[in-house]
Amino acid sequence: MNNITRLFDFPYYQLEKYDLSDSLVTKYGNDWIKTSTKEYLDKANAISRGLLNLGVNKNDKIAIISSNNRTEWNICDIGILQTGAQNVPIYPTISSEDYEYILNHSESSYCFISDIEVYNKISAIKANVPTLKEIYSFDDINGCKSWKEILELGKDNTNQNKVEERKNNVLETDLATIIYTSGTTGRPKGVMLTHQNIVSDVLMSAKRVPLRAGDTRALSFLPICHIFERMLLYLYQYYGISIYFAESIEKISDNLKEVHPHVMSVVPRLLEKVYDKIYAKGADLTGIKKRLFFWALDLGMDYKPYGENGAWYEFKLKIARKIIFSKWQEGLGGELELLVCGSAALQTRLSKVFCAANIPVMEGYGLTETSPVISVNDMRNGGFRVGTVGRVIDGVEVKIAEDGEILCKGPNVMIGYYKDEEKTNEVLANGYFHTGDIGEIDSDGFLKITDRKKEMFKTSGGKYIAPQVLENTFKQSRFIEQIMVIGDGEKMPAAFIQPSFEFLNDWASRKKISIGTTNQEIIANKEVIDRIQEEVNELNEKFGNWEKIKRFELTPEVWSIDGGHLTPTMKLKRKIIKEMYTDLYNKIYN
Repeated sequence: MNNITRLFDFPYYQLEKYDLSDSLVTKYGNDWIKTSTKEYLDKANAISRGLLNLGVNKNDKIAIISSNNRTEWNICDIGILQTGAQNVPIYPTISSEDYEYILNHSESSYCFISDIEVYNKISAIKANVPTLKEIYSFDDINGCKSWKEILELGKDNTNQNKVEERKNNVLETDLATIIYTSGTTGRPKGVMLTHQNIVSDVLMSAKRVPLRAGDTRALSFLPICHIFERMLLYLYQYYGISIYFAESIEKISDNLKEVHPHVMSVVPRLLEKVYDKIYAKGADLTGIKKRLFFWALDLGMDYKPYGENGAWYEFKLKIARKIIFSKWQEGLGGELELLVCGSAALQTRLSKVFCAANIPVMEGYGLTETSPVISVNDMRNGGFRVGTVGRVIDGVEVKIAEDGEILCKGPNVMIGYYKDEEKTNEVLANGYFHTGDIGEIDSDGFLKITDRKKEMFKTSGGKYIAPQVLENTFKQSRFIEQIMVIGDGEKMPAAFIQPSFEFLNDWASRKKISIGTTNQEIIANKEVIDRIQEEVNELNEKFGNWEKIKRFELTPEVWSIDGGHLTPTMKLKRKIIKEMYTDLYNKIYN
């Protein structure tokens, strides 16, 4: 079966080519439970038969809301798609109101959920979703039907011929999924992706991601309801890679040591946290050990690929890898060969230092609307350049509009937003998808993202400010956890800063000073403000006079998804943050 055209073709291809004993692996209690490729497909077919017995028709919408990535998600995904129905994945931590909006907007008839928390949220709004017939849970929950009931309903395989008929009638151009993007403003938009959109993106990316087929383990923890992780899971299946699902972000360091993965995907925020932890451990060392640690770190900050720094640098790097960086690798399970990074801009220092530590981070770029990959770095054949998102993948065309916006065309571009012709026409004008990102392509074909078009602003002096560039630089300070640059139409740029309270407490105990016990006391402390001002002054030196952060205010709240400051992919909700801190804004600009 060489011809993969629909998403459910991937596991069949895996069965034929690799037939894994551990295709999907989830931890229940203390045990990692393996599902073979054959069992995965047997259960997916049982789900398809069960859904047919429930009367599910082609083009029905079935939602899945799961707090963690797990084997059941993938079984249900394939089971749903084989019937010609569409899978509508929903981000678990959004509000009940958003659940209600998405379930109604998509007219979902059934919903699979993971656990009691999701069940409580969905129960609160179920009565307001007239199309929703039933909810099935992966975990056993009192008063909620179990997904095993559908497996049971499909146990008798006499109607498998009907499943085959449905499967054969699914065209590659058919809609496969509607993914609602959280969006930094307004209601979520339903991105319609066909089988061809995602399959083409998987196969085009496959040539770019240096994965070893068979005998390789991936650790999956980024939310599968996002297209980035979901597309990677299809890619792993295509390569015959065993997928282990991490229990949660909190348990990731334990899971790394249990699974010893060779590959995993990350977002920049996670790498920032890993780096900060490593740095803190290094700072606590003493004597020669401490000197060696910072020597290796400085070396890593100067890293260039392909031996560009010369033989003497490479010799020193070899020593640093042996005595210092090998311990970083151990902390990440000891066998990591590749980190695939997406969702937001990665600080170049992190890209350099992890590559120096022999843990290559390949940064890529894309959007939900492009299934998602548009470009990605690849260590092989000179395809990696720090500070870029790699070269555009073969089969996709990118051009830069006159105003700098990145435009994209290819088989991976969505067919539109569900029930929203106006917004669809807006972004798919003149045959290209308008990404809303500003970027440039260098002479060697490497794409560089410079900012979000909508987020750039002008000061009252008419100077353009690119907030993301500033924010990424300022977040390099260990004192600064989050920062949002403001100043649209004002005389100068300024910022709201959420300090790293954990690091401030460490700093205060090292300095033997008292900065207060509550966040409110800490941000009002003069020594804290002065110290952060020092950081701001130092980092300001990297920018032109008109771009420098002239004033800032500290916020006591820790910015979070639940607090409404961040989208589920950890992007700043700028409008909302600005409204939350109107008083601080007025204080800055009088």
